[in-house]
Amino acid sequence: MVVLVRLKDLRIANYSDLLSYAKKSVIGGDVLFLPALNFLFLMGLIEYRQKTDSIEYTKNNETI
Repeated sequence: MVVLVRLKDLRIANYSDLLSYAKKSVIGGDVLFLPALNFLFLMGLIEYRQKTDSIEYTKNNETI
């Protein structure tokens, strides 16, 4: 949830910046970060931009 809220605010975030934010905000954030990203990707809420190594919030699903 922390990652989703952060991405909603920023719309696009660098992967390493988002990872460090998750580590600071949640105990065990380094372990939970990848499963959270995978879940958000499968839900269609985020996209990974390989060229810029960033994650973009796409807002395809408004039920959350």
